[in-house]
Amino acid sequence: MGIKLYKKYIKRILDMCISAILLIVLIIPMLLIAILVKATSPGPVLFIQERYGKNSKPFNLYKFRSMTANAPVKANSEFNNITNYVTPFGMFIRKTSLDELPQLWNIIKGNMSFIGPRPLASTDNKVVELRKVNGADQVLPGISGLAQVNGRNNVSDEEKAMFDAKYAKNISLKLDGFIIFQTFISVVKQDDIFKESIVKNGRKGDSLENDKPKS
Repeated sequence: MGIKLYKKYIKRILDMCISAILLIVLIIPMLLIAILVKATSPGPVLFIQERYGKNSKPFNLYKFRSMTANAPVKANSEFNNITNYVTPFGMFIRKTSLDELPQLWNIIKGNMSFIGPRPLASTDNKVVELRKVNGADQVLPGISGLAQVNGRNNVSDEEKAMFDAKYAKNISLKLDGFIIFQTFISVVKQDDIFKESIVKNGRKGDSLENDKPKS
């Protein structure tokens, strides 16, 4: 399979087909998660936040809500006690990445891919701007990406943008397969999952974004 053909056509076709199948297969588990989110804390089931996608254009990203409805709107690195705002069930779905499942709808809509640079909010404006310069914003963002499997919570803004640019320039079926495999291993092992001490030390990561519901 030619790399150009994969990048231009095949990757999107695979994204559409796989996400559609997963939405059908996972409809009951997703309904159960939605019920538990609603039953275990007040607030909406979904967390909806504006993120920056391909060509740095904004779109609404969907997740299952994992934080309290009164969580302040600010970057993770600005929290001293972020665990106080994460619900017990929210912590579970974050650790297992089940909170990401609604992003299958983002893939169907064409906002995202399974693999690509992680879509960022305005609180991560430094990385957003770096991506504009290095070309990392020229591809669809993904549920997982090269930066996520190379440290996740433990890479600097500059390193994150560097990994994103490297992915954008080297998209291939082989690379996507590698990232999917490494993502699966990380989820199973719960590597680089949020710890309160990390946040208290001022280290910023994508794994615990501020899930303040959009009004």
